[in-house]
Amino acid sequence: MGLLFCISLHDIYLSLVCLLSSDEATGYGPVFEEQPIDTIYPEESPEAKITMNCRTRANPPATYKWKLNNTIIDLNEEGSHYSLAGGNLVISNPIKTKHEGRYYCLATNKYGTVVSQEGSVQFGYLDLFSSEEREAVKVKEGQGAVLLCAPPLHHPAELSFRWILNEFPTFIPLDNRRFVSQKTGNLYISKVDSSDTGNYSCIVSSPSISKSVFSNYISLEPLAERPIRKYPADLRVKFPDTTALVGQNVTLECFALGNPVPEIHWKKINGILPVSHEVRMAGTQLHLYNVQFEDGGTYQCEAVNSRGKDFHTSRVSIEAFPEWVEYITNTEKDLNSEYVMSCIASGKPKPKIRWLKNGELLDRKEMRFNRLTFNDSGMYQCIAENHHSVIYANAELRVFACAPTFEHNPVKRVMAPKNGRVVIQCRPKAAPKPMFSWSKDTELLSNSTRYDCNDGSLEILNVTRADEGRYTCFAENDRGKANSTGSLLVTESTKITLAPSNADVKAGENALMQCAASHDPSLDITFIWSLDGQVIDLHKDSQHYERTLNGSSNGELLIKNTQLKHAGRYTCTAQTPVDNVTSSAHLVVRGSPGAPGGVRVINKTDKSVTLQWSRGTDNHSPISKYTIQYRDSFSKDVWKTATTSPADVEGNAETATVVDLFPWTEYEFRVIATNTLGTGEPSSPSPKDKTLEAIPVVAPSDVGGGGGTSRELTITWTPVQPQYYFGPNFGYIVAFKPQDEYEWKKVTVADPQARRYVHKDSALPPLTEFQVKVKAFNSKGEGPYSLTAVIYSAQDGKHRRDPQLSTLKRRRRNASKALSATEAIVWWLPLSQSNVDGYQVKYWRNQEDSEGGAQRVVVPSRENHTKLEGMKPDSHYLIEVRGYNSAGYGPPSDHLQIHTKKAPPSRPPKIVSKKLKGQSVVIAWEHVVPLANEASIDGYKVLYRQQGHSTGTLYTTSRRYIDLPLFTDGNYVVEVRAYTEGGDGAVAQIPITGNTQDYDWFVLFFFFF
Repeated sequence: MGLLFCISLHDIYLSLVCLLSSDEATGYGPVFEEQPIDTIYPEESPEAKITMNCRTRANPPATYKWKLNNTIIDLNEEGSHYSLAGGNLVISNPIKTKHEGRYYCLATNKYGTVVSQEGSVQFGYLDLFSSEEREAVKVKEGQGAVLLCAPPLHHPAELSFRWILNEFPTFIPLDNRRFVSQKTGNLYISKVDSSDTGNYSCIVSSPSISKSVFSNYISLEPLAERPIRKYPADLRVKFPDTTALVGQNVTLECFALGNPVPEIHWKKINGILPVSHEVRMAGTQLHLYNVQFEDGGTYQCEAVNSRGKDFHTSRVSIEAFPEWVEYITNTEKDLNSEYVMSCIASGKPKPKIRWLKNGELLDRKEMRFNRLTFNDSGMYQCIAENHHSVIYANAELRVFACAPTFEHNPVKRVMAPKNGRVVIQCRPKAAPKPMFSWSKDTELLSNSTRYDCNDGSLEILNVTRADEGRYTCFAENDRGKANSTGSLLVTESTKITLAPSNADVKAGENALMQCAASHDPSLDITFIWSLDGQVIDLHKDSQHYERTLNGSSNGELLIKNTQLKHAGRYTCTAQTPVDNVTSSAHLVVRGSPGAPGGVRVINKTDKSVTLQWSRGTDNHSPISKYTIQYRDSFSKDVWKTATTSPADVEGNAETATVVDLFPWTEYEFRVIATNTLGTGEPSSPSPKDKTLEAIPVVAPSDVGGGGGTSRELTITWTPVQPQYYFGPNFGYIVAFKPQDEYEWKKVTVADPQARRYVHKDSALPPLTEFQVKVKAFNSKGEGPYSLTAVIYSAQDGKHRRDPQLSTLKRRRRNASKALSATEAIVWWLPLSQSNVDGYQVKYWRNQEDSEGGAQRVVVPSRENHTKLEGMKPDSHYLIEVRGYNSAGYGPPSDHLQIHTKKAPPSRPPKIVSKKLKGQSVVIAWEHVVPLANEASIDGYKVLYRQQGHSTGTLYTTSRRYIDLPLFTDGNYVVEVRAYTEGGDGAVAQIPITGNTQDYDWFVLFFFFF
């Protein structure tokens, strides 16, 4: 019978207690806690110093040196600007020509040297704009304009831009018509109008040095042009090819000039926009957040208006900083052993690896040691670098030798289940690797099929009660020997006595999984449930999972209100401190179908598309039918049920044809499955696809016209809605002829949004009767004509003394009165001429509004008064009235002035009680205290109405309570509001229920309107 000896098969973790002093055992090389970073020093900074940080944790403490551009800094040099504060380098009165560059520090103690990451020092500045006057920009109304910022010299490159109009801080509001590029600083206005008149200044800010400068003003002068011409979309801001790093945010810019103001649309060529994208600034910016490699590709922006389109594509490339996949760590190795240091880094471009030992560059591609010596000890650094960044991994290697010791890791007392297996650990600290032997009680262990030694530890198979006892591990190498003793206790093994069984339920029902076990009575038992290998958190998932308490040896699980996600393999684990045993069963949950996948268009015509999809899971109940939904660019985010052929799409289908679509319209489709247990979630939308073109079938409506200037025929119509264009190059054909002629004259109007056409003819008699009709056309052909309308050419005013109307009566003959905070009435003496068609009333706030933005009311000639609505409370208004006919507007009256009432109270009365008394109910409320800008309270209005009805009995009172009759049929509502000269205030509401018994209680319901 031989002794059982074990040889260590791989490295073991060692600490420096063997043959080392206590100082050596606790000492360690420098570990960085703070390192230098890139620093921008403003040239105008009042603080005349720069501090580059460097701090390490080390025992003994480290000493520090610094290098600038790989040259040691001599801190003792005469006139030096450098000094040390701890490990930090302080640069006093920095000078750009001397102190700009790349810095790093070296930290050293007895165990070695480490080099910090580099940190640059740059001098930041932002010069003033040139003082030269900037030329005025003159642009016709309707055209686009670009105001150049031309920022001054600066460093670093990052700037932000804003523009002001006329004076600070009146910043230009940005919308779909105005855009400031954060790349160039230029201000773009897609369509100039008269409101853009003014002086503009570009503000450039450098966030790095917290400084802003203003340019000289640029005058923008819109030139009036009537009619205002329309221009196709013209992209002027185009994002360049862009390289971004994984995890960064990317902003792509596009902006177009044009009239009407173009819309900007974004897409990714041969793909879909990333989930994390956001379109901002009225479509002019596409933000990609936290970009990943799959977000790279070609992106396109398209600018579209009714006159044309323009597009631009550029590529977004995604690269990455170096990142450690595998890196070195502090290691202690045996003398004469083999060792390989491994560093692997990912990144794009692929990083290059360099090695340092104690701050010195090693000319080695890999750190492989075939036979370690004490001289190999030291501080090692692995450096990974690409053109985006540099990363460092630092580690200390110690090589040593010592006799075995169990001081910090003795053999322990262990327990094992009967008939199970156990491993008694033996992990002494020793170098080189020791040889092992074992004894049980006083008997040395011999080789046996039940005993196995792995790395010095003892494994016992098929444990019996006879294996209980004391076990001793002996370790010996050429430096010495040691032993340690532990014990083994054998317990009863744990067994499943009631296993879970398979179950089949419908979604929403409960399911019970049984589980019970026997175990050693001296041990505690715990039951753990898992679903498909994932442990169930009974506290977190208490809404659906519950452990029923039925004795300590029972662990059954109740699954409440089962959902489809609860289906799977349930495993019950009965666990004691010594062993565990498991048993599993499957739960089937039947429910509504899952979402179909891969919806796409495989064929299309002008009015139909054929879709194809792949079946989703039926969740154990066959799919009975599919429903197809669609949305288009006109319905926004509203999904509508599509008409299909055949009308019912059977559950075994994977294709269907959607009919009754609009030609030349972009659609998205989704598919929803249904079975006997319900309707599932919709599929993801299909890629957007456009139906084919077709000839227009809708004619313009409301064709009419007449009037205008002398010798003109004005023809008007309501434009066709865009969804009825049915193709590109949409426009109108206008046909007209005198009533007594047979040949129609036709003209083409290319603007799809046009509403009128004016035919000018110097020989055209006034008030001539014409027949007119209009039809639509596109690139596929012409649609039907509208109904024919009869109109008349304009009146001729050349025989009157004055071609305009006579002046209205003077202001003393006109009058006005404020009715409330938002309404007023105005009246006037009518004109005496017989050819007056009506009157136009304009009104605007005297200080806050311009006359160009005035509100207008048109009334027929038979009226001499009108109500003005939509006014602002407590405001001064100017009012003017003028007459008009088909030859134009007459001169205005003198301006009337009016002041609207203060606003009614914004807060409702607070209802404090509702008391039933006999056949009546008493409602009481607190007095409403108006705010300073609100009208004083004249009294209260109480509306008593049946619930569901808008009308009822209205009471007026100056008191703060009211006695109302109690009806016994149905439910009623009482509304209370304050009234003032400015109108009625906010409403408080309380319900009244009929045929109730006497009670006294309080209810507070407040509704704000």
